[in-house]
Order: sequence, then structure tokens, then C-alpha cells
Amino acid sequence: MKPLTIGITGGSGSGKTFFLQGLASNFKPEEMCLISQDNYYKPRDQQPIDENGVKNFDLPVSIDRDAFLRDLLKLKAGQDVIKNEYTFNNPSATPKTLEFKSAPILVVEGLFVQFFEEIANELDVKIFIEAKDHVKLGRRIKRDQVERGYDLDDVLYRYQYHVMPIYESQIEPLKHYADLVIPNNSNFEKALEILTTYIAEKLR
Repeated sequence: MKPLTIGITGGSGSGKTFFLQGLASNFKPEEMCLISQDNYYKPRDQQPIDENGVKNFDLPVSIDRDAFLRDLLKLKAGQDVIKNEYTFNNPSATPKTLEFKSAPILVVEGLFVQFFEEIANELDVKIFIEAKDHVKLGRRIKRDQVERGYDLDDVLYRYQYHVMPIYESQIEPLKHYADLVIPNNSNFEKALEILTTYIAEKLR
């Protein structure tokens, strides 16, 4: 049987990763496989550069969508996938070797998982997580400073000139085509409970 494939998207800082951690905690590792778009960015030297010479990681062309689709199809076919973690520009981060094992529930997460038509066509359930802009900005600042090594000015610049334009034009409209829209300004416990129950029923 092919796995139930769930796509989770939303704006940068909407809480996709935190939601996924909560979801995964309700299932055994062999029941669910999580695969993130964050590990499919093209190498830094292939990233587009804006008019001020700043690399823009928030465009569809920043992602190696062919590799993303290839690995998704492998997992759906029951094959395992091994790849290196993508560490952006953080010099203190040592890339981990990531192993994705095919499972009955396959969760695909990322900014463009519903924007890329070839990925969206492989999804059985589409989930959109949204949050207010100031909430997303606060989360983005915390993440990019700690995990990706950007200073505050850099984070704010990217948010204003890279993150928000692509979100407003390409990502936010996708919520009208989602099967479930989850607000995540403070908590998402009820939505998480509903989705967990739905998945558990599918596993039976």
C-alpha cells in the first residue's frame, strides 16, 4: 500500500517545524516519515542574489525541486533515502547524515510543497499553517540568529525584502486550496489532536 502523504506548508515562522514535532511525538518512528524542503536547497553558489548582493533563499528557484520530488517518489515506493543535512551559512554546524525510512504515513513539509505542482500532485492531504506577521517575524529572528548564523540586521532585511514578498504573492494564496488551515499564533493543540486522530484512524 502507498503511504498516506500529507503536505504541510505556511509562511516562514508560522511554526511548521514545531507543529511537526508535536505530530511526530504521537506516533512510532516506523509509523511516520517526515521529509523537509529545508534539506533540498541548492548549494550556496547557486542561490539567486538580489540587487544588493544578498543571497535570496526564499524563492522557488532556491530549491532543488527535482531531487525533492525524486526522494519523495522513492519514499512513496517503499524505498529509504539518505542525504546530508543542509546547514545554510552556519560555520559551526556540522552537517548530519539524514536517513528517511519509508512509512505508512509520509509528511512533507516546506514553504513550497504546495506551490510546486509536481509535489502538490503527490499529496493526499494539504495543510496550511498560518500566524500573524509579528509572530512569524519573532520566530524567524530567533531561528535565523541561533540556527543559521545571521545577525539581526540581516534577518530583518531578508524578512522585508525576501520573505514577505514571496509569501504574499505565492504562498498565502495557497491556503484557499488547503484541506485544513491551522492558526498558530499561540497554540495548535486542538488542531493537532484532530489531525492525530485522523492519522491514527488511517493507520488502523
